[in-house]
Amino acid sequence: MITFFKNIQHYLFILLCLGITTHSTAQTFKGSDGRTITTSELNAHIKKAMDSIGLPGLSIAIVNEDKIVYHNTFGVTNLKTQKPVTKQTIFEGASLSKPLFAYFIMKMVEKGELDLDKPIYPYLKSIFPKDAVAPDSFQAYTTLTPRIILSHGTGIENWVKNGPIKIAFTPGTDFSYSGEAYQHLGAAFGTKQEIGWGSALDTLFLKEAAHPIGMDRSFYTWNDILEQNVATGHMDGKVNTEIHRDKNVGPGYSLQTDAEDYARFLIEMMYPKNIKESTRDLMLTEHNHFKPGNKLIKETGQTGWGLGFAQKPTPYGLMHLHTGNNHDFQAYTMFIPDQKYGFVMFGNSNNLFPLLETIEELLGEHF
Repeated sequence: MITFFKNIQHYLFILLCLGITTHSTAQTFKGSDGRTITTSELNAHIKKAMDSIGLPGLSIAIVNEDKIVYHNTFGVTNLKTQKPVTKQTIFEGASLSKPLFAYFIMKMVEKGELDLDKPIYPYLKSIFPKDAVAPDSFQAYTTLTPRIILSHGTGIENWVKNGPIKIAFTPGTDFSYSGEAYQHLGAAFGTKQEIGWGSALDTLFLKEAAHPIGMDRSFYTWNDILEQNVATGHMDGKVNTEIHRDKNVGPGYSLQTDAEDYARFLIEMMYPKNIKESTRDLMLTEHNHFKPGNKLIKETGQTGWGLGFAQKPTPYGLMHLHTGNNHDFQAYTMFIPDQKYGFVMFGNSNNLFPLLETIEELLGEHF
């Protein structure tokens, strides 16, 4: 523990020498509740909080209306090397992979390449062993559709690690957050397109979803750009030397990106240009309303799920949000269309969320 704190003190000293890397585009901007904040205020607030928490690195962006009004990077990519986080640094997006993949799928639905309410099993039966699903769950599995999967209504657990897939309830009748189900949707769509779910699917995502909205630093599979620019993950202050070089698209977890690029996606959600407004509205409509007693209602105030994002009513309008946690990388995003406000942050450690709590003191409610 003493060594850990010495390392933290050392890297904080380096930060003081280097300063922070700022890419802000406005001197003042609005918070989630409409309050006005200055760039210098937020910079100082974040730096002080990171010093206290011991957060290694951060990429953060804020959207007002259709512009990124704040983008900043702090800290280091690796506590051992002390390499600073810069505008080029890319982070694991963890479960922030899901809303962006949902957007891609909805673009494909819009183009007629996929039916939102047609079961995906016919595209999987040639590649998916029937015994991968428990016998008493198989019939229910064959009814899963993109709509049910994107709104987390499958009844499948988050990740199936041992044994066959079991479905806990009739699909479409309740809520069960499932990254596993997103994986099956990705495999089904890639198979339908006859391109598989490797780099070719990622290329299609870039062509149809990312590049048209200005995202050029967001990828689901490994490439040379990532090799040169990814941050290193940390667990409890210790460097995790394992780097996830994914060869296949992981719709539920494998996105690599940064805050500025992801903020462009938030702008698209509020001011759609690559998809129709009706498609965007469908994404932001509640498709899975939580039943009374759902723990998320009590713990977070969330009430349901759209096609990609969780939803929470606030005094300033409906908040659409998503957390991300790959353990040694964490992430968070939200936006409130009524406020024309969006927020996203990525950290390379397992202690990002205490920072979000302190940011709320300055910017208003975010979670």
